[in-house]
Amino acid sequence: MAKRIPLVCQHLENVSREVLKKHQDIIRNYVRGRHGVYALYKGDRLYYVGLASNLKMRLGSHGRNQHGQNWDRFSVYLTIGDRSLRELEALLLRIVKPKGNSQTGKFAKSEDLKRRFGHDIREYQNNELRTWLGKPIKPSKIKIKPVPNGKQATIIKILRGRALRLRRRYKGTLYKARLRKDGKVLMNRVIYPSASAAGRKVCGHAVNGWQFWNCERAPGDWVKLAKLRR
Repeated sequence: MAKRIPLVCQHLENVSREVLKKHQDIIRNYVRGRHGVYALYKGDRLYYVGLASNLKMRLGSHGRNQHGQNWDRFSVYLTIGDRSLRELEALLLRIVKPKGNSQTGKFAKSEDLKRRFGHDIREYQNNELRTWLGKPIKPSKIKIKPVPNGKQATIIKILRGRALRLRRRYKGTLYKARLRKDGKVLMNRVIYPSASAAGRKVCGHAVNGWQFWNCERAPGDWVKLAKLRR
């Protein structure tokens, strides 16, 4: 199992602004050439959140610019590299909404679930109402062809009218495919009746498609296809 790399490796919290003047050399040794997120406070109130690849310079500049009179304490969180730094800053800005930040954090790639949430709520309410009135629940708009073992119906129900990207690295080669709304898999311009059939094409023998393929259940979030059944 791969070792997890921590996002934050060192931190210095709730420190007086005066240490930037009296102990510059110590702070400089801590943050020289380091990436991280910092927070400025006025007393106990968060005023500003930012990210920087040169924390010493950023903290120093905030002591002189328009923010200078609005903070007296700070915290610093040092990260390993800057891969997730901007996403972390965006997350903090959207949750906390500090007074000193003029912009709202933006995610590089994230699905807003409001539209899907609204659709699912309306579908649930409509079916609930029809049940109360003694009417049959409207069938899904997606046509489910009968399958002897019912696996196709299961995957279509899980997909809920959306397609998913699939991938799997096998013997050094990365294979990519698309799980369609009808439960079939498109790979290299060929349509396979199931994820297992597409997996069999990749490795040359029978496989469990749920365990073989990884799917992107959300932007950048890859998991085993089997996890969608839980």
